[in-house]
Amino acid sequence: MAQAENNKISLSSLAPKKGARKRKRRVGIGEGSGNGKTCGRGQKGQKSRSGGSVPRGFEGGQMPLQRRLPKFGFTSRKKTLGVNVYRTMPVERLALLEDSDGVVGIETFAKHGLIRPGKDKIKILGGGELGKKLVVEAHAFSQSAKKAIEDAGGEARVVELRRISMAEAAGLVDEGPTEGA
Repeated sequence: MAQAENNKISLSSLAPKKGARKRKRRVGIGEGSGNGKTCGRGQKGQKSRSGGSVPRGFEGGQMPLQRRLPKFGFTSRKKTLGVNVYRTMPVERLALLEDSDGVVGIETFAKHGLIRPGKDKIKILGGGELGKKLVVEAHAFSQSAKKAIEDAGGEARVVELRRISMAEAAGLVDEGPTEGA
């Protein structure tokens, strides 16, 4: 019983774990400390002076690596403005995404993580065959994709990108207008 009372934690009995707190290095307090006289900075030179450090990438006056290598690449203004920028999907993979009603729409692509609703546009590309009759809704179609969908008996519908807020995408806001307001 007496031993249980000694194990109680109180503010006066708290202490950091052994080795958790390291003492500050005190320099210039005698040669015997190992950090006397020059305080561990060595003899002379730029790095021994106060404020004497070289900038990152400095190579002693030699042309630094980041300036020796050529510049490359650029960011297209079309990409920053979102003009003609699409996520792509081959026509033969549409059959894997179809809903029970035979429609592959923007919601279907968003549900499968292929686009972010209200932000990304999707374009269906051809080059393959579609074995099922599907109604496909996308922001754009290549001519061969449109032909493949229609040859299978389906329909290719072009939809406009509707920008939505994050709250709308999360389902926190009603999409329709409120009446009586």
